[in-house]
Amino acid sequence: MFQPNYDKYPSVHVSDRRDDCLTGWDTICGEIERQLQNTHSSRLPQKGKIVVIECYQGVNEDEITGALRQYFPDAALFLSSSAMKTEAEIDSFFYNDITEDEVFGFMTRYNIDSYFDDDKTALLRRKINVCEGLTFVIGTGAAYLCDCPDVLIYADMARWEIQLRFRRNEVGNVGVRNKKERASLQYKRAFFVDWRICDRFKKCLFARMDYVLDTNVAGQPKMIARKWFEKGLQNAVNQPFRVVPFFDPGPWGGQWMKAVCDLDKETVNYAWCFDCVPEENSLLLRFGEITVEIPSIDLVFAHPHELLGEAVHGRFGDEFPIRFDFLDTMQGGNLSLQVHPLTEYIQEKFGLHYTQDESYYMLDTGDDACVYLGLKEGVHPEEMLACLREAQTTGAFDAERFVGKYPVGKHDHVLIPAGTVHCSGANSMVLEISATPYIFTFKLWDWGRLGLDGRPRPINIGHGERNIQWNRTESWVRREILHCVEPVAEGDGWREERTGLHEREFIETRRHWFTKPVLHHTGGGVNVLNLVEGREAVVESPSGVFEPFVVHYAETFIVPAAVGEYLIRPFGESDGKECATIKAYVRNNS
Repeated sequence: MFQPNYDKYPSVHVSDRRDDCLTGWDTICGEIERQLQNTHSSRLPQKGKIVVIECYQGVNEDEITGALRQYFPDAALFLSSSAMKTEAEIDSFFYNDITEDEVFGFMTRYNIDSYFDDDKTALLRRKINVCEGLTFVIGTGAAYLCDCPDVLIYADMARWEIQLRFRRNEVGNVGVRNKKERASLQYKRAFFVDWRICDRFKKCLFARMDYVLDTNVAGQPKMIARKWFEKGLQNAVNQPFRVVPFFDPGPWGGQWMKAVCDLDKETVNYAWCFDCVPEENSLLLRFGEITVEIPSIDLVFAHPHELLGEAVHGRFGDEFPIRFDFLDTMQGGNLSLQVHPLTEYIQEKFGLHYTQDESYYMLDTGDDACVYLGLKEGVHPEEMLACLREAQTTGAFDAERFVGKYPVGKHDHVLIPAGTVHCSGANSMVLEISATPYIFTFKLWDWGRLGLDGRPRPINIGHGERNIQWNRTESWVRREILHCVEPVAEGDGWREERTGLHEREFIETRRHWFTKPVLHHTGGGVNVLNLVEGREAVVESPSGVFEPFVVHYAETFIVPAAVGEYLIRPFGESDGKECATIKAYVRNNS
């Protein structure tokens, strides 16, 4: 029987002292009071002091205000939402970014001031300035309303927790009361508008904030001083690390991750694991036995050069361009038949500058595992599109009449440049290695099933037909993107293979098989790896610049560009046995 050793809560060590992390509202409010006593205000002597608590979208402001009112009953308290435009004005202002589409919007170019009404903002600022006692300003954009507070606290929020709050109808989007709206629509609005604006504003506040507040777990707040936040990020960017994975069921989900990742056996299935999507994953900073949860994208924003490297940072800015995730169809169903947008299409229609090229690395497979990939020879576009549209009413589409179907086995790597029709079949455990724009999937056919919410999952034939590359037929697939493994190098106890990706894709992947230590180098760019064979391995620094880092089977880990050289060798129960990693990095074409 397989004994799982997958770590679901990896963390970055910051301090051995748990007291460096403030826990509970009484302790946090006591620290605010102490800080105010030690802070010289720039305001007139007769005026009081101001505390700003800037909130990322999804933070429960009621919990914060309730705690403050109890501890500071005489303080004035203002909510940033009181200075915002009306809901109708906000909806109208962002209409072209939110759109009427069920799934897709446009990446907004606006900033935090776009939520606010000029007259209401001027009035609220005057009220804040005339207060003579202690004043709190709380909410999204609070630091926009008061840019010189005596204490600035940033209440950050993990994207996965925000999505769970959407599903529980606990929070709405910025400036609107839409808690009861469908979670998928709330997510779309957050993805294209709220999170973009909040991220831009957050980056402006990094150097000014005094504290970071973690309210991801209701009723269990934690707060750290900026110096500890900065130390945690500095530690992470100078060593291998993992972000916090999250798992989600789906209509086609399987059973493999339940066993290997030690998940809840009562859940119907697990379809996805986002194991390395820094825009959505969290980073845990550890203080003794206490951890503080922050969005891992904070590390990208704060240290893009050290994390990504010169060339990758120059090309992508402060975005993390590589994504690793799991797609589990073991004892499940086929993924939806789909296609991803071409680069020019995603730029023009959605405002992103690179597209969702991807690949399927087969971490495990059943005997009947297959992938649907490319088109049959001689397919007529009009005929296939007509059958796809008809299937939306009849519930029947003969995929194998139009799409190539190929058997796959464990450790096969299938390359899927954007514009290629594809999906994984049932009884596969896919490690998806791709570019990061991860929601841009145009579903063409979903095998006649409903989502877990009982609603048909949105089909995007209109978008799909504009991106399908009809010349990618079986002969092209076999020549260009199927079984393209090439030996690269070998040494004492190791060998290296190139497994992709296609020349249209910017990611390079290398697989290393090893029974002895194998030397890697980041080459000046970020590396993302997964231990695809072997129970555990250890990552070490030849020069001792970071502590040995143990990884377990199926765990994805990031090696920042700044690390340079690193060794990986079998460890523990795998010592002396053959292990394998798959490594992804951005190609340098210079």
